[in-house]
Amino acid sequence: MKQIVVIGCGRFGTNLAITLEKLGNEVMVIDKDEEVINSIANKVTHSIICDVRVEGSLKELGLANFDICVVAIGSDYKTSIIATVEAKELGIPKIIAKATDSVQAMVLSKIGADRVIIPERDMGIRVANNISNSNILDSINLSDEYSLVEIAPIEDWIGKSIKESEIRQKYYINIVAVKTQKGLEINIGADYVIKDSDILLVAGRNDRISKLV
Repeated sequence: MKQIVVIGCGRFGTNLAITLEKLGNEVMVIDKDEEVINSIANKVTHSIICDVRVEGSLKELGLANFDICVVAIGSDYKTSIIATVEAKELGIPKIIAKATDSVQAMVLSKIGADRVIIPERDMGIRVANNISNSNILDSINLSDEYSLVEIAPIEDWIGKSIKESEIRQKYYINIVAVKTQKGLEINIGADYVIKDSDILLVAGRNDRISKLV
């Protein structure tokens, strides 16, 4: 179980906090709007009304012991910067910040965010990949350069082992797991024979995956 604080309870922050709580984490949410806090209070571990624009407000809440801080105030540049800087100064091990565009993302990264999420952009990329590439069933951006994707096997691979298909040597991607009719297989060896019904979870550089599909 991780201790996670989510600052900002807009649609993104609220859904994130509730889901993290359901996954078994201890979640604290912070927002300046009393009505918003009251609506989420019974769905998370702790909920606090606080205006993080006030200098030192996060320090007074004793957030230094939290494992992760998510700054989910993408629409307010100034407040997201203040919250990110203060979270960094408190020594929280991992800071994830939401941004609305690449400029804000760059600034947040420069001032201490370990990871920056642009929800609209990331979802757009994910949907675009699914639409334009019929072999891609789903995708997750690991970074600007790398992705984890679900793909249907290429016809040439079916009936061959992973070693025989030379997927890594030819395409420079790695098979992380295989979804079979029996379930998810994680420990896949080089002798595993790829079936037509399989779904492959592969990781690699975006340009390599694009060439593959």
